[in-house]
Amino acid sequence: MAETPAEDWRAGGFGVYVHWPFCAAKCPYCDFNSHVRTGVDHGRWRRALVREIAAAASKTPGRRVTSVFFGGGTPSLMEPETVAAVLEAVAEGWDLDPGAEVTLEANPTSVEAGRFRGYAAAGVNRLSLGVQALRDADLRALGRLHDVAAARAAFETARAIFPRISFDLIYARQGQTLEAWRTELCEALTMAADHLSLYQLTIEPGTAFGALARQGRLRGLPDGELAAGMYEATQEICEVAGMGAYEVSNHARPGAEGRHNLVYWRYGDYVGIGPGSHGRLTLGGRRWATETERAPEAWLTASERGRATRRETIDPVEQAVEMAMMGLRLDEGIDLDRYARLAGLNLPAEAVAELEALGLVSLAGNRLRATAAGRPVLNAVLKTLLIQ
Repeated sequence: MAETPAEDWRAGGFGVYVHWPFCAAKCPYCDFNSHVRTGVDHGRWRRALVREIAAAASKTPGRRVTSVFFGGGTPSLMEPETVAAVLEAVAEGWDLDPGAEVTLEANPTSVEAGRFRGYAAAGVNRLSLGVQALRDADLRALGRLHDVAAARAAFETARAIFPRISFDLIYARQGQTLEAWRTELCEALTMAADHLSLYQLTIEPGTAFGALARQGRLRGLPDGELAAGMYEATQEICEVAGMGAYEVSNHARPGAEGRHNLVYWRYGDYVGIGPGSHGRLTLGGRRWATETERAPEAWLTASERGRATRRETIDPVEQAVEMAMMGLRLDEGIDLDRYARLAGLNLPAEAVAELEALGLVSLAGNRLRATAAGRPVLNAVLKTLLIQ
């Protein structure tokens, strides 16, 4: 039975995102909401996170939570007691699926790795490790605080504790050659993770790398042709290794896809808890975009005053556009009937036919997918489909 627009979120499920905004150091490429602080009142933060979960649950009663994701920042700087309190609050506020995926992002320093058992005891069953590179010189250039030996040790510790492990790597780094990336990626695939997130280095405004690039001081970045070759090599090598791309930058063994991010990409509902977090919630038959105070101290104060989250409605056409933009990142693509139910109109047949003729999308029944050729130029594909 087709979902009505008011219940459309069920096509993607319901998840909870918890943002821990603190890091030991700010990486020069990072534009996430992360902050370095010399002291954190963990008890005060724990109470605030639990309070916000209870407030969100009071507005969305009866939901079944299929995933919880602790992101950051560096969530592995959280006390295990905080993780346990958050998960207890989730279970009290909603119906926490017994098989829910509970992911925590971690940095591979020895101190944080020592907390892994505490996180597992609290209920974390999937670790996402920020490795970023398997070359010491490149880790230093990326501003990371660990070396390759520490990353491998943290990975081995995690593999003995958590049933599921993912880790991140960044490619198209300064001075990196295509052959060097191919070698490094093959090394990563021997580490027996079931999921890899592989991102091309992007230079974002407001970051230290962005400032250096603006001054002409960030040298050795690969040109567009070399970066494209690295992307193609990534797809080829991972596919051969049984880790095909289920999303533009994410690769997994069959059945090991990241369930929480699938809530986003399948355009489900999700609660955003913590500084700078965003959410999508269906309330009273309408879909709302939620956001919170970005600065940690401002968020904490706003939470204690009962005003941490703002929301505004998303009109049906905008919902359809968001669904298409997220869903076409996935190998499975989008359901055109779902788009039409949300928007009240179909995607333009002429644009679909044009892109299909160019080999950038494929259409089978009512399901539209970006092809292997279409994924690297997905922004152009979306512009053709959605801006008329």
